[in-house]
Amino acid sequence: MFLILLTAAIFAPAIAPYPEDAGLVVHFKDKHLPPSLKHPFGTDGVGRDVLSRTIFGTRISLSLAGIVLAISIPIGVFLGITAAYFRGWVEQIIMRITDVFSAIPPIVFALVVSGVLGRSLQNSILAIAFIWWRGFCRLAYGEALSIKQEPYVTASLSLGASHLHLMFIEILPNMLSPIIVKATLDAGYAILVGTAISFLGVGASPPTPELGIMVAHARHYLPSVWWPSLFPGLTIFIIVLSFNLIGDGLRDFFGVEVR
Repeated sequence: MFLILLTAAIFAPAIAPYPEDAGLVVHFKDKHLPPSLKHPFGTDGVGRDVLSRTIFGTRISLSLAGIVLAISIPIGVFLGITAAYFRGWVEQIIMRITDVFSAIPPIVFALVVSGVLGRSLQNSILAIAFIWWRGFCRLAYGEALSIKQEPYVTASLSLGASHLHLMFIEILPNMLSPIIVKATLDAGYAILVGTAISFLGVGASPPTPELGIMVAHARHYLPSVWWPSLFPGLTIFIIVLSFNLIGDGLRDFFGVEVR
């Protein structure tokens, strides 16, 4: 499922039957056409092809997850390893800040930041990434505390290895498995938060073909016109399900427990 979604996202302009419908176009004469051979997913309230917009929406959702994780993983892992390695006041400061961010629901924080910075896809991504690091910080902190006691780390320390060498050459590579598993599981959750923000009207703005926006606009025509909301909603479901299945498979393969 993930490979199909990824292929569709990468080659969206070539795969989408009506790529121009991902932009600012209207076809009022084709408004709310039901699914057919010409429009397999039907058309929306202004006559745009739902299938084409869903394909481009998949690209946006996968890009959001990738950017959020690319920002939050390095920050969280660095802070977690630093807190576990140096302990003392460094640990107290980092972990207390993490506790503060952990007390804030991601979607609430993202809504506030997006509301302050303005409605855009970029601001939504920044808002989610700004709070997403705390889970990786806690994971890296717990793993580093355990790995720090291993004999090979003690041996490297006795041979005169630097702090940076111990943190990022000895400790970090041995905690990659749980980090990879958590990243895979978190990708789906990040997409859910991103689409929820757009659905509530604070994320990406029209005519961006974002799945949350598509569901939000199409819900006004339910239940008689069901296709503009059903297919983007199913796409969100399949994306999140694929990430969860991959994460569960990796968790079993590596034999790690990640929450």
